[in-house]
This record gives sequence, C-alpha cells and structure tokens, in this order.
Amino acid sequence: MNLSDASSATAAMAAGEQAGGELPAAPVQAAFARLRADLRGRIVGQDALVERLLIALLADGHLLVEGAPGLAKTTAIKALAARIEGDFHFPRGPLFHNLVLADEVNRAPAKVQSALLEAMGERQITVGGHTYALPQPFLVMATQNPIEQEGTYPLPEAQLDRFLMHVRVDYPDPATERSILDIARAEARGRLRGPGDDAEPLIGHTQIHAARNEVMDLHMAERLEEYLIQLVLATRDPAPYDLNLARLVDYGASPRATIALDRCARAHAWLRGAESVTPEDVHAVAFDVLRHRVLLSYAAEAEGMDPDGFVAELIRQVPAV
Repeated sequence: MNLSDASSATAAMAAGEQAGGELPAAPVQAAFARLRADLRGRIVGQDALVERLLIALLADGHLLVEGAPGLAKTTAIKALAARIEGDFHFPRGPLFHNLVLADEVNRAPAKVQSALLEAMGERQITVGGHTYALPQPFLVMATQNPIEQEGTYPLPEAQLDRFLMHVRVDYPDPATERSILDIARAEARGRLRGPGDDAEPLIGHTQIHAARNEVMDLHMAERLEEYLIQLVLATRDPAPYDLNLARLVDYGASPRATIALDRCARAHAWLRGAESVTPEDVHAVAFDVLRHRVLLSYAAEAEGMDPDGFVAELIRQVPAV
C-alpha cells in the first residue's frame, strides 16, 4: 500500500467512525449494493430471499428455500445467475455450472438427492473413475414445497446439514401483491423485460473472490465468537439455561452450524457496510442457519414447539456479549 492509499484508507476509517461504525462503501461493496438493488427491483416482495442469496454467495454455501408455489423462488436464482458471470441450469443436466437450481428437491429420489448433496459438499464429481472439480463460485439453491407431501422424499437430517441456510419464503403483503400485479401486467404488454432476460452481468468472478476475502477479514470480537459458539452448543444441551428446553431437543446442530453461523453473520455485516460483526448480525441469520439442524423431540411437537421457537428461546436465554 502506498502513502496515497494509506491516507485514503485512514480517511475512510475516520468517516466510518463518524457514521456509527459503518464504513463508506468500497468498490466491491458498491457493486454488491447495485446487484442487491437491481434484484430487489426485479424480485418484488422477496427482499429477505435476495439477501440470503447474496449471503450464500459471499459465504460460499448453498440454500434450501421452502415456500408455496408462485413465490418467485425460481425467478430469484435465474435473476441472480443472469447478473453474475455464471451459468444457470436445472438439475436434470450436468452440475458443471456456477449456479444450479434443484427445483422441488424433495421430489427427487434418494439416490439423486445423495449425488447432488455429495457434489455440494465435496465440490467435485466422479464419473467413470475420474474426478472433476466443480467451477467456482458454485452455489446450489434447492427448493421444496411444504404443502405437498405425496410423492416426496424428505431430506435426511445429515443431508440437510450440507445446506448453509434453510430459508422460508412467505406470501407477500397486500401492497406488495399489488406491485407484483402491476409488474406482471407491464411484462405481458411487453413494456418490461422479465427477470433475468438479457440482463447485463453486474458482478464478476474476481469481485466475488475479493468480496469473500473481505467478508472473512471482517473484525469479530473474541467475546462475540464465544457467544456464537455457546449459541450452537446450547442447541445440543440447553440444560444450563433451561431444563424444559433440554427435554424438547433430541439432536442439536453440528460443527458445520458454527462455521455457517460465523460466515453468514460476517456476510450480513459486510452487506450492510459495517466495520465489525455485532450480535444483531448473528441473530439476523441464526434462524436460517439453525432451523434445519435441530431435531426436536416428540414432546416438543406435542407442546407446539417448532425449531424456530426453540432457536428464539435460545437467543433469549443465552447471554449475548
């Protein structure tokens, strides 16, 4: 770094301190901010899904997205694929693409699920005795429909653990529904391109690599690291905090959850332009990281406790920094 660069960095840090801990957007962050704004404009009413897609891209992980049909799950991954230097492909073809959509993964037979999830974990495929590395970045977004159970093959817990986050998508509010209708009418009249149609790439592979490095270099205090670890440990044994919770859980989150929570919290902080990770960043991603990694007991089901309620209780009871 030369003196000019050092002076610029010092000035940026000073400006960030005056803004309450958020630094001015760096070039890579600015590019991601443009990407996020563009996706939000195309995927109306699904800001949380857009945010989780970007977090998964930054954290080098995969998404399991659950929601009823017609909530723009497929449209979102198509739009993202069109805006980065990558490819989009449905799971019936090869997996050698940067972004892969496994639509209704719970309808795929167990052998297909296993092959897909092995590729997700190992980042490679073996064919005829030869091993081929998958491209980077490599992101799988799998979807599942929660309201149709006939003819489905639920993912085993060990395979669910391969997903960085399990995101739930809900119906839009009335105002958003009106906006969706207006956009659909405009598209039908040919006045507006559909999401992802002939879109210009906004993010390149070099920028994604640089952004991932910045995410991992983001400051996280040791006390926050310890809190993050204790939160995951509490999913396995919540007895030190609440004996009643202890009888409601059969299996807690694996060490993959600790890694995922760390990476996702960092990515969340980076996307908002912060200079360090806060407990709020951990809480913002905790449900998506932990809900598919916690197996509750029959007693929990009988009492109406679901994984989200369990995680909420842990966040309430495990002391934050």
